[in-house]
Amino acid sequence: MSDGLGEGGDGRRRPRCSRSSGVAVLSGPGKRASPKAAGANTPHDGQARVLPSAWTSLDTAGSMQEAQDALETYRKKDPNKVVVRFKAVGNAPIMKQNFYKITASNRFQAVIQFLRKELGWKAGDPLFTYINLAFSPAPDDTVTNLFKSFATDGHLIVNYSTTAAWG
Repeated sequence: MSDGLGEGGDGRRRPRCSRSSGVAVLSGPGKRASPKAAGANTPHDGQARVLPSAWTSLDTAGSMQEAQDALETYRKKDPNKVVVRFKAVGNAPIMKQNFYKITASNRFQAVIQFLRKELGWKAGDPLFTYINLAFSPAPDDTVTNLFKSFATDGHLIVNYSTTAAWG
């Protein structure tokens, strides 16, 4: 006996939902699930309609070229330089030269490696870096994003320490 109701996982009875030609039609007790009843347009020859997708396009060659151009633009290195000022915190050694120009497209990891090289520290030696004495940036942040957001007097201030100073 079919009353047009289905049983859910929790034991309650719910109206059945059938799909035909991409149109969801709800059927309740005593009602038939029919796309015609819902006013759906179905082809007379029995073939399903194919609607264009947002992912497909008639001009695939042009959109692929546009995507390739955007990717190449993203891959290009930014030749601009950012002035980075290093300041020691706590018992960290003070550098003789504090100002350096670093390529803006570099990740902050490159700044950390550069600082290690300048201080003569090995990869295992503890080094904690902070921006403006406030937070420790992620190594995958770009120098240009940090500079745009946290620059002070035209340069990015990077504080460094041998022990965790904040946060």
